[in-house]
Amino acid sequence: MTLHRFTNGHIVTPDGVSSAATIAVENELIASITPEADGVNGAVDLDGGWVMPGFVDTQVNGGGGVLFNDTPTVDGLATIAAAHARYGTTATMPTLISDTPDVIARGLDAVDAAIEAGVPGVVGIHVEGPVIAVSRKGIHDPARFRPLDDELLALLTRPRRGRVMVTLAPERVTTAQIAALVAAGVRVCLGHTDADYATASGAFAAGATGVTHLFNAMSPLVHRAPGVVGAALDNADAWCGIIVDGFHVDDAALRIALRARPVDRFMLVSDAMPCVGAAQKDFVLQGKPIRVEDGRCVGADGTLAGSDLDMAGAVRNAVHRLGLTPELAAGLAATSPAAFLGLSDERGTLSVGKRADWAILTADLHPASTWIGGQPVA
Repeated sequence: MTLHRFTNGHIVTPDGVSSAATIAVENELIASITPEADGVNGAVDLDGGWVMPGFVDTQVNGGGGVLFNDTPTVDGLATIAAAHARYGTTATMPTLISDTPDVIARGLDAVDAAIEAGVPGVVGIHVEGPVIAVSRKGIHDPARFRPLDDELLALLTRPRRGRVMVTLAPERVTTAQIAALVAAGVRVCLGHTDADYATASGAFAAGATGVTHLFNAMSPLVHRAPGVVGAALDNADAWCGIIVDGFHVDDAALRIALRARPVDRFMLVSDAMPCVGAAQKDFVLQGKPIRVEDGRCVGADGTLAGSDLDMAGAVRNAVHRLGLTPELAAGLAATSPAAFLGLSDERGTLSVGKRADWAILTADLHPASTWIGGQPVA
């Protein structure tokens, strides 16, 4: 058993925030958490910093110079996960932007292989598209869009080692198809969709449980046509991913959304591109040059193309831009996405019996170090 002592800071647990604590780790799990008085000999002086549960990011397109679509391999996944570990992320859902069934199959197999090989930080895959609406395509390539035919449905519902998450436009599928995905254990999210309120609500009734980057690439809330945004805000159960980078959504809209429904059903996501953790920021997405300037990723026509955001930055923005407390922001970065993925029994909080995964942030919420299974990885 290894003891990790912290003092002079903030340790976030389900029981509250302690200024000092000892976390005992055995076999990569938390064996105990003991609050202590500040100044214990041998403790890490946090200097006002934070120990938070390791962040769980359900939308990671790339990192460390690697785009998952271009490199659907174990090595590619290891590079992406390592890049995000530098920013407190201990669990990722590598995300495929709309692509061919062959690339999707390779991505699914690569994630299986990465999990089997024990690549730290890979817990599943997010397949965003290709069953989405041309009218809400964003940066996705409509030439790669296709219906949810029997071949694709079979591919997505095949048993896998990790979690499988699919973003689709509900107007392009039947409720029976959504139910079939859900019955196979797939987490179905609505996104890149022009559906009306009734169609979106019908998708939730059929088993969809998430919304991908709320407000972005979906029918808006209008007073006589509530759209997907209205259906999401009117649903107290679905988990909504939000990109808090100051570019994707106005801060006021996010603050209003947070007041409209249970806060713990929101999830911070990065929607990160290869530029996160990379020296070279500009990149190419499916033949399109993407320029990265001051944290904003855009195509030649000005369309947003994912983000240069990391999860520590998302937590920091949630505090400074949205007015959340750091401990609440930590919950949106760790506890909520873990619950959405059905992984609450193993991660998402600093609790006895869960993985010893945590992120240490400075007093001003910048990343200091990241631990997975009680071992430093960044």
